[in-house]
Amino acid sequence: MNDMTQKLALVTGASRGLGAAMAEGLAAQGYHVLAVARTVGALEELDDRIRSAGGSATLAPMDIGEAAAMQQLAQAIQGRWGGLDVWAHCAVHAAPLSPAPHIDGKDWSKSMLINVEAVRGMIALLEPALRARSGIAVFFDDKRAGEKFFGAYGATKAAQIALARSWQAENRNIAPRVIIADPAPMPTAVRARFFPGEDRDKLGNCHDEAAKIIAAMS
Repeated sequence: MNDMTQKLALVTGASRGLGAAMAEGLAAQGYHVLAVARTVGALEELDDRIRSAGGSATLAPMDIGEAAAMQQLAQAIQGRWGGLDVWAHCAVHAAPLSPAPHIDGKDWSKSMLINVEAVRGMIALLEPALRARSGIAVFFDDKRAGEKFFGAYGATKAAQIALARSWQAENRNIAPRVIIADPAPMPTAVRARFFPGEDRDKLGNCHDEAAKIIAAMS
C-alpha cells in the first residue's frame, strides 16, 4: 500500500500498558501504527506482537519532552504519509506521591514538561496532519486532581485534560475530532507506582479498555 493512502495511527507512550494495547488494537483495525516511546526494547516487543498478528508498525524511540524530536516526527508524518488519521496520547509522567509542600522541584518541572508543555507542542504540530485526513485525537482522563499526595501528577494531568477540552470545543464543527476517554482502572506500571499493594486481579484489562475506546472512535 502507498504510504500516502495508508491509514496511520500515532500512539505516544506506546511501549506498555494502555498505550501498547491501543497500538495493537489499532493495528488490528488496519492502521499502520507509528509507535513512540523512550524504551527501545519494549517497542521492539510491541512490534513483534503487531507483526505476528498481521499488522504493521514503525518504531520511533523518542522522548516527547524533546521539542526538536517532536518537530522532526511531525515533519516525517507529513512527508511520508501526508496526514494522520489517529493520534492516541498515552504518555504521562507519574511523579512520586508527596504532600503538596514537599513536591520535589525537579519532579514538578518534569511533570509540567511531559504532561502539559509537550502536549501543547504536539497539538500545534499535529493538528495540520490530523486535519488533512479529518482525523481523531484521543486523550485519557484521570481524575486524581485534588486528591491527597497527588499534587504533581493530579495538577498537571488535569491541566492536560483542560487543554484537550479547549481544543475539543474549538473543533466541535471541524477536524480533528477530539475524544477524551475515561478508561477503567487498569494494572499499568503507572498505577502500580501509586497503589503498590493493590489487588491487580480486580482491575480492568488494558486490551478490553482499548477495544472500547477504539470502538467509540467510529
